[in-house]
Amino acid sequence: MDIQERIVLKAHELFMRYGIRSVSMDEIANHLGMSKKTIYQFFADKDALVESVIDIEISRTREDCSVHRQKSENPVHEIFLAVDMLQELLKSMNPSLMFDLEKYHARAFQKISEHKNRFLYDVIKSNLEKGIRDELYRPEINTDIMTRYRLATTFLLFNPELFSTGKYTLPQVMEEITDNFLYGLVTTKGLKLIQKYKQQRLKTKNVTYE
Repeated sequence: MDIQERIVLKAHELFMRYGIRSVSMDEIANHLGMSKKTIYQFFADKDALVESVIDIEISRTREDCSVHRQKSENPVHEIFLAVDMLQELLKSMNPSLMFDLEKYHARAFQKISEHKNRFLYDVIKSNLEKGIRDELYRPEINTDIMTRYRLATTFLLFNPELFSTGKYTLPQVMEEITDNFLYGLVTTKGLKLIQKYKQQRLKTKNVTYE
């Protein structure tokens, strides 16, 4: 692993755990056992480092979505796989991260916004269209509206005014939002699949706790 990659991965770890604003370049350097001057040889400023960290997350999301699409048995299952991935991510993600991006790192936030409005939009819309073709989702739904709705409600997770820290965990909120989204989409055939995957999840949790 080269020095630049080490810097980005350590910054990614610290930003995810503590948020972006609360982690200084000095702290990143200390964790790496190198001088801040060395970091600035590779990154002009903190903005540039934050952008590189966001590039990692975007790449991972693209790869995960591709894997989920290949592994999924059907569109309902694809959503369950995506939620499992998101819940794992949220367990280790500081809720302030998106707020810090929007307020203090405009270029990086713009990258996230473009990723959401292009790539994620296409992923969700494709899922809805396939679900309709497979008769798992109601044929009359407006796929454009529901795609935008799904994106908007997912990113509401990171609004500190709506979900105060401590009252709900981000995975809890994610599951509640997704349940209501899915139940509003499905046909009777799709409903049976929701019940199937929820039972599978429950069995997995029970095995884990035993």
